[in-house]
Amino acid sequence: MLLQDLIQADLPFLRSLRQDLHAHPELGFEEERTSGIVASLLEEAGLRVHRGLGKTGVVGTLQVGNGTRTIGLRADIDALAMPEQAERPYKSKFPDKMHACGHDGHTTLLLGAARYLAKTRNFSGTVHFIFQPAEEGRGGAKKMVEDGLFDLFPCDAVYGLHNMPGLAVDEMAVTPGPQLASSDSWFVTFKGVGTHGAKPHLGKDPITASGHFLAALQTIVGRVINPLQPAVVSACSVQAGDPRALNVIPGIVEIGGTARAYSAEVRDQLEAEIERLAKGIAVMFDIDVSYEFRRRIPPVINHTDATARALKAAQTVCGSKVVTNFEPSTAGDDFAFFSEAAPGAYVWLGNGPAVNGALHHNTAYDFNDDATPTGVTFWVALVEQELAL
Repeated sequence: MLLQDLIQADLPFLRSLRQDLHAHPELGFEEERTSGIVASLLEEAGLRVHRGLGKTGVVGTLQVGNGTRTIGLRADIDALAMPEQAERPYKSKFPDKMHACGHDGHTTLLLGAARYLAKTRNFSGTVHFIFQPAEEGRGGAKKMVEDGLFDLFPCDAVYGLHNMPGLAVDEMAVTPGPQLASSDSWFVTFKGVGTHGAKPHLGKDPITASGHFLAALQTIVGRVINPLQPAVVSACSVQAGDPRALNVIPGIVEIGGTARAYSAEVRDQLEAEIERLAKGIAVMFDIDVSYEFRRRIPPVINHTDATARALKAAQTVCGSKVVTNFEPSTAGDDFAFFSEAAPGAYVWLGNGPAVNGALHHNTAYDFNDDATPTGVTFWVALVEQELAL
């Protein structure tokens, strides 16, 4: 049978599987049901299965022939802590948990490819199918690496795929260089002296100091970072005072936010400059300040050779409908920890138009099942080309 015939024959099963996963979302490091389904299907297909890396991670290995090259293919399996508000037959069964980023689709695509490749075995070499937990900010990739992922399953290259609304379901985007930004958190606490709201001269007001800090924060990107280098600094949380006590100037203001960059140099600059501003404001207002910059996820930078290989596979599947100048995103993905360990490429699969404006992390978002044939075929083409007979 032709490749498309075999994949088409599996589509009803894959659609049902994807929608079942959507209806049963699990948060990072809690993906017991999901990882159980993944492991069972891989074992049924005849793959060697390893469980427990990153707590709920699963790795399925398929070795065919005597080829010496080994590649890793990654799918994330976790959901988000948010409510699903769109009505659909397979709506999340659990309050405040939903697959709002398409990881249910990513899991299904990689399982579909594993099932196909296990049947056809039209390659020579080794494929590790990596099902990663806790991509959504909980550190799943780092935990898998720390648990020995690449010691147990060394890879000559590693690949990731993510759905992208706005691209058609028969389109892909493959671009070398930066794809996703670093994602770091920062925390600033101003400590003054609380006092009566009518007697500010008797205290040291951290709220006014915080206002100056928040206004000055945007000068980092606007006036310190090289304008040819993208960067983002956002304050996302401010905690101070009590709305039931509007005659009290509080003693403490806690501020937290995110910082994003595509290079190590700019990442270092952001860490240093946020601290410099916070300490300078504290001196100006004669108050105390504490600062923490918590590095979470490095940037995803596509490796030249791995990207060229991914592009060839994408063009085999989508022909001229492959975008090669796709703009990088300031979102983050801890696939970065994998592509630091082996040459990596991260590609985009079209998810069709954003239905009713629902983009990633929206309460109405859904993976488009019509993208499944393209996604599965891409994974298959990549393996058969990378590990050609």
